[in-house]
Amino acid sequence: MSKKKLVVLTGAGISAESGLKTFRDSDGLWEGYNIEDVATPRAWRKDPQLVLDFYNFRRKNVLDAQPNAAHYGLAALQNNFDVTIITQNIDDLHERAGSTNILHLHGEILKMRSERNEYLIYDITGDIKLGDKAEDGFQLRPHIVWFEEPVPKIEEAIPIVNAADIFVVVGTSLVVYPAAGLVNYTRAGVPIFMIDKKIPAISSVENLTSIEKPATEGIKELLHLLTG
Repeated sequence: MSKKKLVVLTGAGISAESGLKTFRDSDGLWEGYNIEDVATPRAWRKDPQLVLDFYNFRRKNVLDAQPNAAHYGLAALQNNFDVTIITQNIDDLHERAGSTNILHLHGEILKMRSERNEYLIYDITGDIKLGDKAEDGFQLRPHIVWFEEPVPKIEEAIPIVNAADIFVVVGTSLVVYPAAGLVNYTRAGVPIFMIDKKIPAISSVENLTSIEKPATEGIKELLHLLTG
């Protein structure tokens, strides 16, 4: 018998318990920076060195972090379900925990690409420096989807969500679009589980089970609900 398709959308809340700062703290800053100064194409044009410094620092943070119980819990679900993880996170903690089918909506911090050609992508664990060029001769930049840039992988994510037998949302406030809109592509009658420390008021979602807990505790409860 084929396994049920379980699709999980994860956000910053799942990585926060591994010590990686959530995308926006309450003061609207990210690691002490204004988003507009480090995470937009305008910022890159204005001060590429600042942008590179910011992401080089974040890359070190990711490499120092370890997967937590929530990452391992989602990987364990592969024993019982056909699991696809769609993540808004740019870290590799899902991969390191053992999940095998992951779609990164917003890019990956451990990759870099040509500033001209988004398909010229390379692995990177050290720093990207000004003057480091792709094979097309253009400067290398982080392989990250910045604000004000399209999210090309969303087109891949929609049919995955539409095929889900169970849909789980973990550690995301569902305010960053287009990712937040994915919940609307679930088929009628599909059970939806939402896990977050503070679950937003969503009146339009049917068959919703809310688990208002941090990701590590919430995933533990989810495993109990789904696998007994």
